[in-house]
Amino acid sequence: MALISDGIDNVRAFELPAGIWADGESISAPRVALVRWYSSYSDKFYQVYVNGRYAGATVDSQQRQMFVPMPTSLETAVRIEVFAVEAGEAHIDFGGEIDSGSGQTGRVRISLLRGQNLPINSSIEVYSDNGTGQIDYDNPLTHSALPAWPVWQDKAGFGMSRFGASDFGYDSAAAAGFGKGSFGQGQFGLDADAFEWVSRYLQAGVYKFGVRISDKAGNESDNETDPITVIPAAKPAEDVSVSSFNKQTNQLVLNVS
Repeated sequence: MALISDGIDNVRAFELPAGIWADGESISAPRVALVRWYSSYSDKFYQVYVNGRYAGATVDSQQRQMFVPMPTSLETAVRIEVFAVEAGEAHIDFGGEIDSGSGQTGRVRISLLRGQNLPINSSIEVYSDNGTGQIDYDNPLTHSALPAWPVWQDKAGFGMSRFGASDFGYDSAAAAGFGKGSFGQGQFGLDADAFEWVSRYLQAGVYKFGVRISDKAGNESDNETDPITVIPAAKPAEDVSVSSFNKQTNQLVLNVS
């Protein structure tokens, strides 16, 4: 059943004070927030995700608040999400199921499957069109080429793994086990690894990216993404104050700086 988003409302995050002065001013506790929510369920556990990453789970079905670690984020606001899960799944990280919205954080994430068809001595580089529509293959975004197989033991195959430690004619002792890697992406019964590249913060626009795989023999294979719309997230507010509140309309106006 995995993550359940319906039935959860009023999710709020509170900045915790590390100390309070006599005049009421406070010093914020760094990198910790108290998250509270309302839920219509009585038999579910809950998980909290910070920027799409698993931050923790409740210990029973009645818990409606949790302390979570917060990253230092100077460029964008931090995204906090609360989901209900079945009690037996509370310990499972479902971060891969969260749709963070491609490009909606100001960064682009590119995933590549480390399949058996990649040459053993191949390397990977990422390129971009910088919003122009034409990918510039002369200036890679990666500071150095990424090895497809960082060490030879990572690639499974006859004579390429722990020779003689697995099935006859096929060494797979170093491969990702079934359900341990990118589920369903590798050979039947044997999952494959995947790795990701994340871009720097980008300006708003439409971008295309290219991934070039090269081997030591000089063979190259290029793969390009579809156009990706990047919309940077709002920057965190430094100071929020109440401007006015209308009791008749229940309308609150805030000043943000």
